[in-house]
Amino acid sequence: MKHLHLVTAVIEAGAGAALMGFPSAVVNLLLGAPLDAPAAVALGRLTGAALFALGIACWLASGDTKSRAARGLVAAMTFYNFVAVDVFLYAGVGLNLAGVALWPAILLHAAMAIWCVVCLMRNGAAMPTSTT
Repeated sequence: MKHLHLVTAVIEAGAGAALMGFPSAVVNLLLGAPLDAPAAVALGRLTGAALFALGIACWLASGDTKSRAARGLVAAMTFYNFVAVDVFLYAGVGLNLAGVALWPAILLHAAMAIWCVVCLMRNGAAMPTSTT
């Protein structure tokens, strides 16, 4: 799980930093349309902060991959990656929004979701049980 945490930290912190600094440009790369409204730009920056926070959490968890919290973080990232694939697929197929980075982002999130599932399955039996 250590490598998963580190790779996720780099990806999410990078995406978060990009969204915080240049939300309209990032969304344009993903969806082929810039953010026009100030409220959309603000939400883009907030999304960036959330992704950066996930990156920080994954970075810090990389040193403690045996804990229940680290496993919980992987479970949360599994959910996030599957939802990202779903939302991006809907944007591309259902809404005809597609920038140059859309399909690579879909493939990346799908691969990360699968990696998360594999880690959860592989490490499931090795996790400590609660005594409370």
